[in-house]
Amino acid sequence: MTQEIKTDVLVVGAGLGGIAAALAAAERGAHVVLTEEHPWIGGQLTSQAVPPDEHPWVESFGVTARYRALRGGIRDLYHRQYPLTDAARALPALNPGAGWVSKLCHEPRVGVLVLEEMLAPWRSIGRITLLERTRPVSAVVDGDRVSAVTLRSVVDDATYEVAAGYVVDATETGELLPLTGTEYVTGFESAHDTGEPSAPDEAQPDNVQAFSVCFVVEHADGDHTIDRPERYGFWRDLRPAQWNGERLLSWRAPNPRTLAIDERTFTPDPGDDVYAVDADQSRNAGDNDLWTFRRIAARDLFDRGTYQGDLTLVNWPSIDYFLAPVLDVDRATELARVEDARQLSLSMLYWMQTEAPRPDGGTGYPGLRLRPDVMGSPDGLAQAPYHRESRRIQAVTRVTENDVSYAVRGDRGATRYEDSVGVGMYRIDLHPSTGGDTYIDVASTPFEIPLGALLPQRVVNLVAANKNIGTTHITNGCYRLHPVEWNVGEAAGQLVAHCLATGREPSAVQSKSDYLADFSAELDVVGIERRWPAGVYPY
Repeated sequence: MTQEIKTDVLVVGAGLGGIAAALAAAERGAHVVLTEEHPWIGGQLTSQAVPPDEHPWVESFGVTARYRALRGGIRDLYHRQYPLTDAARALPALNPGAGWVSKLCHEPRVGVLVLEEMLAPWRSIGRITLLERTRPVSAVVDGDRVSAVTLRSVVDDATYEVAAGYVVDATETGELLPLTGTEYVTGFESAHDTGEPSAPDEAQPDNVQAFSVCFVVEHADGDHTIDRPERYGFWRDLRPAQWNGERLLSWRAPNPRTLAIDERTFTPDPGDDVYAVDADQSRNAGDNDLWTFRRIAARDLFDRGTYQGDLTLVNWPSIDYFLAPVLDVDRATELARVEDARQLSLSMLYWMQTEAPRPDGGTGYPGLRLRPDVMGSPDGLAQAPYHRESRRIQAVTRVTENDVSYAVRGDRGATRYEDSVGVGMYRIDLHPSTGGDTYIDVASTPFEIPLGALLPQRVVNLVAANKNIGTTHITNGCYRLHPVEWNVGEAAGQLVAHCLATGREPSAVQSKSDYLADFSAELDVVGIERRWPAGVYPY
């Protein structure tokens, strides 16, 4: 039997964009139904286990006030509840993992706790209802308007039909777009279409960035070697074209910027207590080391004996799955390919435990062990795959490489938009793809997020709030990171609540200057930065 629910706003997907959308809409008075397929809310930060990828000015500016509160909440939880050393506790900008990829590398469960806390008051008063462990399976569409979405439990036979005035697609792969008939694109657009210097001559809709199934390892006493994975022989022997003939399971991989093969180091538990409490937490000698790359718990930051060893998050090129896409295939094929990616991740772990070369001339690190308790999963792999690329709406405004590339824009900076609803900054960072392409890594300029990129050209009450916005395959590479996803979702939530309160349509808010001015003023009040300060340069 299907339970029928009516609400102001339906947000499908409780990743960072979805949570930000729900919070923004609820705070402005809307009633929100928020849904999530996986055990943990938080998407790439939690169930996918990826520490925040952020720009270098994140501690000072360039993110929304709510995103800053999320980061502050994570640090505050460590300061209040974890047995930090005195030196670590004195650090206001604590980086619990001392990972060099980010200024805030932390355990995924901490992110879950802080996000749950942010949602708690709104759930308590009934402004936000969370439908847990559900995924969308169909939609009711009336002309250019989505009337309702049906969701099905992934653990039992329960179904829900949610009717809403506005629908926010905050799923990881734009799942609502085919269900609602919203026009979208996948993969690589053609240079003829976009004018992008890095685009191919012909469109390649099946050419999508790799996704990854991440996992956490600890280096402990004893032998923790897992059973040999079923597909280990295949993955061990694979020499993909994207790797210039090198083995995928290796310490060697193409440099994203030069494409030359780099040899990475691997130093479990390096004992870097001096670095770990260094106030500026800059790293030089260790920048090539995979262990400290995405480390999420540096044991030397905590009282002796708290951790047996460091915890490090494996999200490395060697677990990028690019054999085939998972977009626009049937569900059985999608799940089979995700399982194949899981086999790749387990194969990388098994290779590290048994065959990886060590500096002392030996092979294998049998002390590496998975931490299912840290990941919140039975097997120690992430609850959900980390999707770098989604279906993308055919949007009112499409952001192309020509709008953000430093090579194209130079000192003029990125394109400025009258309807900017936020800012972001990251290099155009594209991982190897299912079409056989290797990395594309292009310097970008600090950019803005146009409201028109969140709006489909035709469907009037669906708003994009994740990686499904109106970027291209190329510019998705800089708009897909944590703070940008949050900003996109927060702007989407503010927009639909504004439209409910004023009776205006999203397209009118974007296109009419007086409506846009009203909405922009609301964004300013809640701390959404819409412009970069002067003097911010690419990196």
